[in-house]
Amino acid sequence: MMYSHEVEHMCVVKKGPNHGPAPIPQEGKWVKSKEIVDISGLTHGVGWCAPQQGACKLTLNVKEGIIQEALIETIGCSGMTHSAAMASEILPGKTVLEALNTDLVCDAINTAMRELFLQIVYGRTQSAFSEDGLPIGAGLEDLGKGLRSQVGTLYGTLAKGPRYLEMAEGYISRIALDANDEICGYEFIHMGKFMDEIKKGTDANEALKKVTGTYGRFTEEAGVVKYIDPRHE
Repeated sequence: MMYSHEVEHMCVVKKGPNHGPAPIPQEGKWVKSKEIVDISGLTHGVGWCAPQQGACKLTLNVKEGIIQEALIETIGCSGMTHSAAMASEILPGKTVLEALNTDLVCDAINTAMRELFLQIVYGRTQSAFSEDGLPIGAGLEDLGKGLRSQVGTLYGTLAKGPRYLEMAEGYISRIALDANDEICGYEFIHMGKFMDEIKKGTDANEALKKVTGTYGRFTEEAGVVKYIDPRHE
């Protein structure tokens, strides 16, 4: 190690008490983290690319510094879906420090990794006060049945008003309008369950009936005057 001329000629002054780092909450314990292996926790973060065309929600489950589980959800850009495929292979097995300094191909995924790193190393994880943390596989629980991301796709114009395209319940197939031409309900298709039925060999038309539901007021008796297809009307 090299020292400057000024430092070389300084006298030694003894260092006072060293209490180490402040403890952070991790999986139901207070931990003074000094090494990367001291870091554990499950958390989520969001990243965006430079032109802000797309975004990524990243979920990591870290045990003793190593990423054991990664869920990558992207929206708004076709290219980042393929980058997410690569990230799902790249991230597990890396330390959070390695992952922070790894090219995750997509700028939005890289940014999400940065945001997660900050949360994890400062003890701001979802599992901070959960004894022993969350098991590997907890990341999938956010997806629910059918293992599909919770996506909301809504569109509106001043001239023609709002169009519901996709919500938590699923793909919106019809919108119900009341006498004032205001939305009072909608019909949805749960695409995850639909594909599960198809894979089981259920006839497509029968499967569609089984997974179709409604929300709000959706009958004429309830005041519906008109039904519209949000994609074509």
